[in-house]
Amino acid sequence: MPSARLEQPLLSLFRIVIGMLFACHGAATLFDVLGGPHGEVPSAGQWPSWWAAVIQLTGGALVLIGIGTRPAAFACSGSMAYAYFVHHQGDGLFPMENGGESAALFCWAFLLIAALGPGQWSLAALLNRLARRRKEVSTHLSNA
Repeated sequence: MPSARLEQPLLSLFRIVIGMLFACHGAATLFDVLGGPHGEVPSAGQWPSWWAAVIQLTGGALVLIGIGTRPAAFACSGSMAYAYFVHHQGDGLFPMENGGESAALFCWAFLLIAALGPGQWSLAALLNRLARRRKEVSTHLSNA
């Protein structure tokens, strides 16, 4: 078990990697980059492909940088649960049978991130530290 000292950095690294991979899926689908969409690029507004890719790109990017992490991760988790049960479950009971391994893994990874938060290496944590320092300086100057 990692020491308490490593928990926040490891959580942050996990969030960064999962967010980047998910954002790459969205970019590949929307813009035919990074190996392409593995099929046709969905037209704007096409259900569910285009909407899933938008969630992947924006949700993944938000999780990657660590701003709005919990709600973004929750939305990403839900989109992957939808993908698993609507698009994969009908092809077999287990993820190895139905091709839903990545949907299941992303679903649970994002649910973990939603529950645990972004960790210490996030844009939100940086902004909070800057706001505290600004408040400390302001308080110090007003008391002087």
